[in-house]
Amino acid sequence: MSSEAEVVRSVPGRSATTPATPGGWPVAVADRPARHRHRAVLRRAAVVLDAVTVTGVTGGALAVAGATPTTLTLAGATVVAELGGLAIARAWDPCAIGAGGAEFSRLARGTVTATVAVALLALVLTASGAPGTVGQAWALLAVPATGVAAALGRTVLRLAVARARRRGRFTARVLAVGTPAAVADLAARTRRVPAHGWEVVAACTSTGTGREIAGVPVVGDLDAVAAEVHRTGAEVVAVAPSPGWTPRRLHELAWRLEGLDVDLVVDPGLMEIAGPRLHVAPVDGLPLLRLRPPSFRGGPHAVKAVIDRVVAALAVTVLAPVFLLLAVLVRRDGGPVFYRQVRIGRDGRPFAMVKFRSMVVGADRVRPDGEHDGAGPLFKLRADPRVTPIGTVLRRWSLDELPQLFNVLGGSMSLVGPRPPLPEEVGTYAEDARRRLLVRPGLTGLWQVSGRSDLSWEDTVRLDLRYVENWSPALDLLILARTVSAVVSARGAY
Repeated sequence: MSSEAEVVRSVPGRSATTPATPGGWPVAVADRPARHRHRAVLRRAAVVLDAVTVTGVTGGALAVAGATPTTLTLAGATVVAELGGLAIARAWDPCAIGAGGAEFSRLARGTVTATVAVALLALVLTASGAPGTVGQAWALLAVPATGVAAALGRTVLRLAVARARRRGRFTARVLAVGTPAAVADLAARTRRVPAHGWEVVAACTSTGTGREIAGVPVVGDLDAVAAEVHRTGAEVVAVAPSPGWTPRRLHELAWRLEGLDVDLVVDPGLMEIAGPRLHVAPVDGLPLLRLRPPSFRGGPHAVKAVIDRVVAALAVTVLAPVFLLLAVLVRRDGGPVFYRQVRIGRDGRPFAMVKFRSMVVGADRVRPDGEHDGAGPLFKLRADPRVTPIGTVLRRWSLDELPQLFNVLGGSMSLVGPRPPLPEEVGTYAEDARRRLLVRPGLTGLWQVSGRSDLSWEDTVRLDLRYVENWSPALDLLILARTVSAVVSARGAY
């Protein structure tokens, strides 16, 4: 292995002078400010963006309502309350910016806090003689509008951050610790989802043998982790279960990383389970993860069904001219406008899914010979000769799927959910894949926004199961936001 000075010189911004702590561990004093520098940039961008959007929307509401002492007071309170609520909800935490559903959950909590605060102020103003309707309208319309604007602004910021991270910017250097299989899995996941902002640059295994794992250099064994943090300039240490890795060792590593601005994350070994199902339940100082069973019925799912139908009805109304135009274009080739296909829905019940016809009439009865590009039981062709010219355009922009809004209105589908499978696909399902049928299939979902037909069958099942096992309203909002960029990029759309 190279000497410490050689490795230090190989890392940009690394000082060749690394003094030691009293315990003998090197401390890269000159490098501490360099770690997580991208987080400060993201935080400043989020703060400025939120301030601009909240102030702009509030100013627009003031222009509509007219400048009076009451509205001016409410406007000023709205800006202060909304930005203060976002700060209290930790909406500017860099770890939550640009990836995951926590960002939008915190925005929602901040907006709710601001709405309550402004509503209380409106009551005070009303008691002082101000018109009551003005205060009520402001609290119920203007304040939520600032939250919606902030969410839209964050969506734009998220797209920009994701694009930058795909180019290697705004990423954190990760030192992976664990078995070769665990290191390879983490490396694959970070490469598959670069928007998360992690780049695995080195690995420490139980033996420290081998030159590399999945393209990640092996730099030492478990005893070398703390030293390799300094050598590699790691900003995150990701620890997975590994032979020889004890709680005592984890404690010692945490102590040695103190003051270095290095994140220590631990993989609990619970694959694809997160969010509201995990709770910490300590027993005599031992932190245990309590795993709650998933819920597929009840109030939250009933609310989801109502929202699905309301949004679908609004979308059909607003998009009526688009439906009419596409219907005319599809009808020009002499065939029917819509194509109905039997799919399997919740609890294994079949239903007729509606799409704009994108293939020649009778295409479902004739499949081209030879290999196809689909994964597992999925039949897909990148250049399918059965697709019509207008069908190519419809598929490119996912416009052929718009009539599925009628399925959402009818209750057989949801706006967000797993991909609706064909009956012959369900016949090949293993036990784990059948869990996709516990919820309604969706117009969009994790599978659709993560690559669609470019994914392997294993990844398709894994993403759908992640949605089923970890559903939450925040996850639905996140998927809907990502759907826009997925449609524009057309990745996996064919």
